[in-house]
Amino acid sequence: MSDTTTTPDSLADDYRSPEAEQAAIGASVPDASELSLEEINPLNAHLFAENRWQSHFARLRAEDPVHLNEIPSAGRYWSITKYDDVRQVDGDWKTFSSQSGITLGPPVTGVPGEGAVQTGSFIAMDPPTHSEQRGTVRSVSAPKALRGLEPTIRERTIDILDSLPDGETFDWVDKVSIELTTMLLATLFDFPWEDRRKLTRWSDIVFAIPEPGGVVETQEQKREEMMEMVQYFEKLWDLRRTNPGDDLVSMLVHGEATKDMPTMAHLGNLLLLIVGGNDTTRNTMSGSVYGMNKFPDEYDKLIADPSLVAGMVPEIIRWQTPLSYMRRTANHDTEIGGKSILKNDQVLMWYLSANRDEDVFENASAIDIGRHNADRHLSFGYGIHFCMGSRLAELQLRILWEEVLARFERITVTDEPTRTLSSFVKGYTHLPVTITRK
Repeated sequence: MSDTTTTPDSLADDYRSPEAEQAAIGASVPDASELSLEEINPLNAHLFAENRWQSHFARLRAEDPVHLNEIPSAGRYWSITKYDDVRQVDGDWKTFSSQSGITLGPPVTGVPGEGAVQTGSFIAMDPPTHSEQRGTVRSVSAPKALRGLEPTIRERTIDILDSLPDGETFDWVDKVSIELTTMLLATLFDFPWEDRRKLTRWSDIVFAIPEPGGVVETQEQKREEMMEMVQYFEKLWDLRRTNPGDDLVSMLVHGEATKDMPTMAHLGNLLLLIVGGNDTTRNTMSGSVYGMNKFPDEYDKLIADPSLVAGMVPEIIRWQTPLSYMRRTANHDTEIGGKSILKNDQVLMWYLSANRDEDVFENASAIDIGRHNADRHLSFGYGIHFCMGSRLAELQLRILWEEVLARFERITVTDEPTRTLSSFVKGYTHLPVTITRK
């Protein structure tokens, strides 16, 4: 997480994020064809909640792949929408820093990170600090750890799938996606089992835009719940300092690079692991069911030959792209695609758009479970910040579909999903389905 999402001061009542500023424009953002090129700003969360983002990125890829916007709450920022340009930025941490945050924030002044107290997570850091802190928890996704987790993941998946109701509509997000990912997170954190849904709640509110009837209704509510999380984890820190285990909290509390960090710094890393392990995997699980229904011929192929799950997994992750973008900040004047990027300009790498780049992925808007280059997707990022939990996410999705195909004739989506009001987390809040058992 970025510093601006993990410090109490950033949750003050008068704080208004750039995404919230754009969301306030409302759901009346026209289709890209009705806008001038200068008017296109894909940050508006309603485009994602209403699944209307596609034309905006298609227009930018075709006409202005390095696109400048400026708004009061964030200043200048660039949208990078083509695959090769996104890889260029993500692979060059010396030019494009993570130090000032990974989501669009207030205008940057001075050198990114200069004089800053590092209260964020290692994803919002540059080497060497990034590498040292990331290394503290890297073992959780090592091949040996994954082999150890696979039987537990499979057993829980089977239990949940076998418990689903026959002959009635239910919410796949709540009954399956959230439950599976939250169970695994609770295991990785050695988190009190009866409180595991708190992890889901905290993950949801990190990037929630306060609105009536929303995930949180006010900034004050968001602040209060975030501080509840701080207090909860402070108790876990104290417990693991004297009674360490093999869990992620213990790794951070006792890791050489992290053991002397203040509570808020630990919180940043834990938020990163919570959101990375919860939002992204659960939304890909939900997106896989929705996507197979959107492309029933591909679903038929999968049913006919379950071994195609191996190719379906990276293709779904490409098509879904659970985190739409990541931000970097220019350390010095530079150039991308012939455009002059100024020092301290914020640069948004739109993974969502790069994964729909027709120059790389033919018929990119469609799911093709036999796509030969699906594993070239950028959903996990590229370079030093490549997602540490990528193999764990792939494992969970593979096991889910192996067990789905073993026991269901079909999962049928009965209505359009409701989607997350966010341009950062591309997710689902409700997906009504029915199942037909074999």
